[in-house]
Amino acid sequence: MNLGNIKIALEGQPKFRVNQVFTAVFSDLISNWNDSTTLPLALREILNTECPLEIQAETFESKGSDTVKALITLHDDAKIETVLMRHRDGRATVCVSSQVGCPLGCKFCATGAMGYKRNLEVSEIIEQVLFWQRYLHRRDRGPEKVTNVVYMGMGEPFLNYDNVMESIRLINDKSRFNIGARHISVSTSGLVKEINKFAKEKMQINLAISLHAPNDKLRSELMPINKKYLLTELMTAIKIYVEDSSRRVMFEYLMIDGINDSEYHAKELVRLMNHPLYVVNLIRYNSTGKFKPSTARAIDKFKNILMRAGIRVTQRHSFGLDIDAACGQLAGKKK
Repeated sequence: MNLGNIKIALEGQPKFRVNQVFTAVFSDLISNWNDSTTLPLALREILNTECPLEIQAETFESKGSDTVKALITLHDDAKIETVLMRHRDGRATVCVSSQVGCPLGCKFCATGAMGYKRNLEVSEIIEQVLFWQRYLHRRDRGPEKVTNVVYMGMGEPFLNYDNVMESIRLINDKSRFNIGARHISVSTSGLVKEINKFAKEKMQINLAISLHAPNDKLRSELMPINKKYLLTELMTAIKIYVEDSSRRVMFEYLMIDGINDSEYHAKELVRLMNHPLYVVNLIRYNSTGKFKPSTARAIDKFKNILMRAGIRVTQRHSFGLDIDAACGQLAGKKK
């Protein structure tokens, strides 16, 4: 699907016709223009030729069926992954990718091992949400629509800043998906310049930081980006963001056995989390071969140290373990 081609095909058409087209795509969720009988046949033929709506994808459903992963093949045969997570409270969260591969090379991340190929276009980001909207629409149970979108898939969103922000505006648009800004989250590994830029955005989008280590030495070993932006600089940018926006910031912390899960690491993390609007999200690592997940006992001990210090802590439920759908595993590979 190419939104740019749709706009070109609609040049010269009256406004009501443009509205009909976008209603057909985003509300009626058609996958072939011939399914929209409100459009003239000649226009449908042009649209089918210039901008077909088919999304080429293969799905992998978790045994618990709370999570489904899709491997989407793009126009140039590049492959990206996106995940749908269905929650017991009725929410349906889509995790979207922003790049094909990733240039940052985080040691725990399977996507990073792919290397970087290119940024995704706005349409290619939107396509992921649309795929799951269609998927839910076809099902006879569970949520009927996507309620939340998180930019936590393949790639670093802030290295594709302009396209990511434009896709967010479209996802938020009432004539598109109409998903509230507060239900959209962007996760970054800590690009300070882009965090400063993000702080000036008028939309109330949630910010998440992939932290995963409480000191520069360990974080630089796990995440090479830390050599460019040390924790002091990163935390200063986040503090300014919070003061300007009055919004909470989520710090994602993968629990990796014997690497970052000791009592010492927990106490170091306490010193970093020195603001009431900071929230730590502990995530049990899904093994990609090089590292192992922390034990339940280690996670509980780590969590209790944070909580006793007054740090707000959440613990992410593990989604899609059997389909490699977790953090660091969106690597564009078939299982």
